[in-house]
Amino acid sequence: MGDNLYNYSEKLKDLIFEYGPKLVAAIIVLIIGLWVVKALTAMIKRQLDKRNLDPSLKPFLGGLFNMLMKVLLVIAVLSTMGIEMTSFVAILGAAGLAIGMALSGTLQNFAGGVMILIFKPFKVGDFVEAQGFMGVVKEIQIFVTILKTGDNKTIYIPNGPLSTGTLTNYSVEPNRRVEWTFGIGYGDNVDKAQEILRGLIAQDERIHETPEPFIAVSALADSSVNLVVRVWTKSGDLWPVFFDMNKKVYNAFNEQGINIPFPQMDVHVHNNA
Repeated sequence: MGDNLYNYSEKLKDLIFEYGPKLVAAIIVLIIGLWVVKALTAMIKRQLDKRNLDPSLKPFLGGLFNMLMKVLLVIAVLSTMGIEMTSFVAILGAAGLAIGMALSGTLQNFAGGVMILIFKPFKVGDFVEAQGFMGVVKEIQIFVTILKTGDNKTIYIPNGPLSTGTLTNYSVEPNRRVEWTFGIGYGDNVDKAQEILRGLIAQDERIHETPEPFIAVSALADSSVNLVVRVWTKSGDLWPVFFDMNKKVYNAFNEQGINIPFPQMDVHVHNNA
């Protein structure tokens, strides 16, 4: 048993003397390499900031560069340890196939990010609706797109389904149409109500004269005569115009004696002897 212990200790010494320096060198290369990768990534990001590039490209290119540099660093570390690169490439290929099958969703997200940057259905700063969420695009990363909602929530949407699913971009067109439906009571003067609406529209400088505002009777509903109003304004003025007009119409109808009915039901009781 003593001889076996001695043999094991000798083999351990041989391994330490043979691979110890290589392991130490690999650790040194790894530490220095991580520092270099961090410094180069920061430099690349600064250079991208100086360039007149689409803001959507900057985080994507920075992340892609960082990932590629780390892959090269791993190869350099393995080479320092004395691992044959031909064998490593074969192992890497087999491992890549297995990892690719296991991470098919992640690779799909990467491909989706590339497709988004190529076809540009949206960019940083656009207000979009996709995958059941609405918000401003804050960042397009390699695998996910980050939205900031109106109530200040941060939403991470995978790029794969985002690139293949339905998406509504509210920021593409400079002008948008605003629509209201105002109900007036049966017996009220429809022409008078329309004239009030035209006056309120003419007073608002945010509403465009062309295309011409549209006002018409849209329905004879159960409790009201409904008037539909459609106007055009700048995309950024849509919601302010919408909310302001609601208030103005309510006040103007009250002042001019136009009734705004609420849902009601008439019940007739018959007394049968």
